[in-house]
Amino acid sequence: MKKLKNKTIAVLATDGFEHSELTEPVQAFKDAGAKVHILSPSKKEIKSWSHGQWKENIDVDKDISKASSEDYHGLLIPGGVINPDILRKNKQAVDFVKSFNTGKTRKPIAAICHGPWMLVEAGIAEGKTMTSYESIKTDIINAGAKWVDKEVVCDNGIVTSRSPNDMNAFISKAIEEFAEGDHIKRR
Repeated sequence: MKKLKNKTIAVLATDGFEHSELTEPVQAFKDAGAKVHILSPSKKEIKSWSHGQWKENIDVDKDISKASSEDYHGLLIPGGVINPDILRKNKQAVDFVKSFNTGKTRKPIAAICHGPWMLVEAGIAEGKTMTSYESIKTDIINAGAKWVDKEVVCDNGIVTSRSPNDMNAFISKAIEEFAEGDHIKRR
């Protein structure tokens, strides 16, 4: 049985995303039965980054300005230094991330490497236990989260991971959370 059958997952990225942090989870989600949409601000394709150089272009399925979290069961935010640094300055991208964590339920969000910067910018990190690439540890802590050095951390549907070295654990936990679905918002 496909764990993500009838699920649609959004992937928020722009130029400079870490190649493996988008392509490997996307393939795993598709293999698990999900539909996956790549979303980006005003671009038809985005360029990946890997091992200090530009890599391949990836087609964008939808402009972020035309996307709604209501159409998705979960969100993936790949890292790379460039990608989330650009996205966190884009109000529509930040609002889109925030919309997964408002209302009566919380939709699962998976962010790896520098991707948790978007959780900080969207005001989602406060009160959570999270991990990330070590260089943004202080940003995570300053946002009110408890930072831990583990390959994957899940706190009420928010999945975070440190780097491509933790990819298998990250993908496994993200699929589990996306399959589980909405998390009731705790007061």
